[in-house]
Amino acid sequence: MIRIINNSFTSYHKLQEGKGAGYARWAKNFNLKQLSQTLIYLEENNLLDRSVLEERTASVTAQYHTLSANMKSAEQRMAEIKVLQQHIINYAKTRDTYIAYRKAGYSKRFLLEHESEIILHKAAKQFFDEQGLKKLPTVKSLQAEYTQLLSEKKAMYADYQKAREDMRALQTAKANVDRILGDNSLTEEIETEKNR
Repeated sequence: MIRIINNSFTSYHKLQEGKGAGYARWAKNFNLKQLSQTLIYLEENNLLDRSVLEERTASVTAQYHTLSANMKSAEQRMAEIKVLQQHIINYAKTRDTYIAYRKAGYSKRFLLEHESEIILHKAAKQFFDEQGLKKLPTVKSLQAEYTQLLSEKKAMYADYQKAREDMRALQTAKANVDRILGDNSLTEEIETEKNR
């Protein structure tokens, strides 16, 4: 994996902090190794043209962000399904108790005996009303949707990892190329620092 090349500005500051000539030699050697790794990467991937490198970096970054958004969307829907399933199960388990509570004329004594079940039933009913659900989906259909989303997410994950790895490598190579070819401000900052 290639890393950002240490620039001479950083080396200059390290020398000012008391680092010796040994550090300067090490930094130059390290920078040359990083430069060679960057050039090898660019040659292997046919990215020697700067515009091609920038275009490829932008497309891979966009692909990464799209995959990331799709995975987050699937995760969010899976969480919604889990909550809905739990409310449906609670509603089904407590339905008979709530019907008996209504038939008892909303008796306080009945409420005290079955308080937890009635609270669960009311919470489930409130959730369905808030979601605007008139007809409840079956737990089986929700489980099928959850399984499908999970398999899609697993399939996307391999592409997501590859896109993330490619994006990081391309962004690092692009940053190295930008430092080598296009950033004259570093040299100006060093000269300004020397003149102080």
